[in-house]
Amino acid sequence: MRIEENKSLKSFNTFGVDVRAKFFTSVTSVADLREALRNRPMKNIFILGGGSNMLLTKDIDAFVIHIAIPGFQILEKNDHSVKITVGGGEKWHDFVMFCVSQDFGGVENMSLIPGNVGTAPIQNIGAYGAELKDVFVNCKAIHRETPEERIFSKEEAQFGYRDSVFKSNLKNEYVITEVTFQLTIRNHQIRTDYGDIQKILNERNITNPSIKDVSDAVISIRQSKLPDPEELGNSGSFFKNPVVDLETFRQFKEQFPEAPFYEITPTSFKIPAGWLIEHVGYKGKRVGDAGVHKNQALVLVNYGQATGKEILDLALDIQKTVRHKTGIFIEPEVNIF
Repeated sequence: MRIEENKSLKSFNTFGVDVRAKFFTSVTSVADLREALRNRPMKNIFILGGGSNMLLTKDIDAFVIHIAIPGFQILEKNDHSVKITVGGGEKWHDFVMFCVSQDFGGVENMSLIPGNVGTAPIQNIGAYGAELKDVFVNCKAIHRETPEERIFSKEEAQFGYRDSVFKSNLKNEYVITEVTFQLTIRNHQIRTDYGDIQKILNERNITNPSIKDVSDAVISIRQSKLPDPEELGNSGSFFKNPVVDLETFRQFKEQFPEAPFYEITPTSFKIPAGWLIEHVGYKGKRVGDAGVHKNQALVLVNYGQATGKEILDLALDIQKTVRHKTGIFIEPEVNIF
């Protein structure tokens, strides 16, 4: 195990914020992870995956352990479905592209989501009508203190909207090392009714879409709206789409009858946070090197030298203004440190 001191994390977070770790190591196996946990140079640890769902606002006074555990393994396969286990350090989009290339269905709507497989269950990532929980079987995780291994079933993971037990009751207790998924081989459930997927398919004269057609459409939509973190620092969607109760929804629609929404149940409604942010005038706004993307108001960006604190200040300003002008509270989707 190689431990570095005062390590820059600029290349390890998609916002490109230049903060430093007091101690740092990268692990490529469960054995390496256990060794790092047992022989840590200080008590405080900070687990780092793909760095895509976080905003670092200060130097990390901890032992940063970067999870880079690779691997794809097909466990079971029959005429209808396949179970595949993926290392926690694999990039999520690489996993999706592997599935699309094999005609394994279930994750195509989540194409081009940044981040790693190991952090995906924490957030219960999702996009365009699909969520990780739809294909999740279980995951293996190492307890940070013992460090014993535990397998979490879907029920034990307690998935909610952008939420899981790893984000609530067991926050900062486990490190996910691998995830097992169940995907379809035939009779795929093609989902084209969310966002502009169907519009793109119509433009391409595709009437009987494959999972690759859906993936290609999602990638096209995301690339048109979302900046590439390699070119412009960002963490994808910064805020969750708020879910409100019936009374709040009625009051909101009286004031903003033109606002889009999605009915989740007869008494709960999802309102697009991007619409709220754009409506109050923040789309394309820039404060120094911190800004809101010109094509997608949900995305906060680093134009070069913004600090995490400057990006956070902008986010808090947006949050306050949206609540003041619309009565709706929007909650950050990214983890803020």
